[in-house]
Amino acid sequence: MRKNNQFQLLLGSFLSEYLPSQRNFSTNTISSYCDAFRLFLAFLKSGKGIEPNQVKFKDADRETVTSFLNWLETERKCSASTINQRLAAIHSFYKYVQGEEPQLISLCQQTLNIPNRKSPEKYVSYLGKEDLELILRQPDTTTSKGRRDLTLLCVLYDTGGRVQEIADLTVSSVRLQAPAQIKLVGKGNKTRIVPLMEQTTILLSSYMQKSNLLYGQSNEHPVFFNHRHEALTRSGIGYILQKYAAAARNAQPTIPEKVTPHILRHSKAMHLLEAGVNIVYIRDILGHVNIATTGIYARSNLEMKRKALEKVAIIPDVSAVPFWTADKDLLSWLEGYGKSL
Repeated sequence: MRKNNQFQLLLGSFLSEYLPSQRNFSTNTISSYCDAFRLFLAFLKSGKGIEPNQVKFKDADRETVTSFLNWLETERKCSASTINQRLAAIHSFYKYVQGEEPQLISLCQQTLNIPNRKSPEKYVSYLGKEDLELILRQPDTTTSKGRRDLTLLCVLYDTGGRVQEIADLTVSSVRLQAPAQIKLVGKGNKTRIVPLMEQTTILLSSYMQKSNLLYGQSNEHPVFFNHRHEALTRSGIGYILQKYAAAARNAQPTIPEKVTPHILRHSKAMHLLEAGVNIVYIRDILGHVNIATTGIYARSNLEMKRKALEKVAIIPDVSAVPFWTADKDLLSWLEGYGKSL
């Protein structure tokens, strides 16, 4: 490998070969990594005058990467979570590099030791059951589009699926016979089987029958499609949900201004948790690799319980309770006793 373009060659093979072929990363994740390095190269050019095709590893050491993260915070006003996403891309690249070029291990390790930015813990946003039911009552089921939309929203909620997983859903991934279930393909092309509840199965079966998806060569046809019979996009699904959420908000102002497909995913997780479902099962349904990721729902649930308990607390305000320092005799005794020892 020529030393003058070592950085460029390794970055190219990392993004175009290693991530998709060996790590099975999704196209969305790879796109996010590309954005991170596009910003990093732009920073090197604007801040240090180094053209992208002239970057060497000595130009991308720990100090430079740290300066880049600071630039994201101060100049681009990025949040801690966004900065950590960019850092994760860089960390992943340097782990790859030290395996390909052992002589760079020292430089890589220094960069890999850069810690994540701390950010205040966020509690998930989700819909209460009454708000969700109101949204699901909005589609006009006398029309084919309304039936599609209601089925889409029910499947999105019932499976707890990511929006892209539902957009990618094909007829062959749906089993309507008992036990009814759907196969979802998630991040890293990992598949998982999610059971369908009875009412969702009835809705889905009726919709697929009326859409002629149960006959002929329909196995690879998208389950949810537009008037051109093309799969709905992520933004298209988001638009459908937001439209019905806005309609429901007219009757229930507590429904958030922005209701996204991911909020339905959060809602499913929280409703399962409130029903007493073991968090391990919730992890499997959502397709989380690490149970720590699922733990955010448990922490959010505890926080909401704490706030609810505060509303009915009968413990008096401590500011209204006489403090013991008002007892002058006790203070005098303690002062005299201390001196006598």
